Amino acid sequence: MAEDGGTGQAGRPGDNALIRAAVITLSDKGAKGLRTDESGPLIRELLAPIGVQVLHYEMIPDEFLTLKERLLSHCRLVDLIVTTGSTGLGPRDIAPEATAAVIEREVPGIAEAMRAHGLKVTRRAMLSRGIAGTRGKCLIINLPGSPKAVRECLEAIIEAIPHAVSMIKGPEEDCAR
Repeated sequence: MAEDGGTGQAGRPGDNALIRAAVITLSDKGAKGLRTDESGPLIRELLAPIGVQVLHYEMIPDEFLTLKERLLSHCRLVDLIVTTGSTGLGPRDIAPEATAAVIEREVPGIAEAMRAHGLKVTRRAMLSRGIAGTRGKCLIINLPGSPKAVRECLEAIIEAIPHAVSMIKGPEEDCAR
């Protein structure tokens, strides 16, 4: 289910989008064609107004090594990777572990903000184990799998994403204004 505009790559430096992104949905059933992904397309829709162009989208099974490999390959080509699914307490929920194995610096405030916002809606938000962090000049964020939770989590952090990506790329001027 890869979508790459026919280039065979997740993106190239010089693309016109303000923020180049990849979206990875984790779902065993979805990867087998037994479930339709609603969260991946929703992420694309919600990020578009802040200048995010999704250059790569795919649905993969909840497999640690597969996700780790995808994160490593995409983070060299895009500014932002958003995963959806596999953040809970189930035995196959591996997104936080695979992400932790890839990131160089954790950005705990992103996950904290998502959980704090989610707790206003449901006490179950405390069960999400999603994390966020950076590798090189790429921001990686884990979102839960349900469309409702995706929307709620992005509401909490969407305004910070462009600034975070800008800072990761390297500020052109002092941000202490």
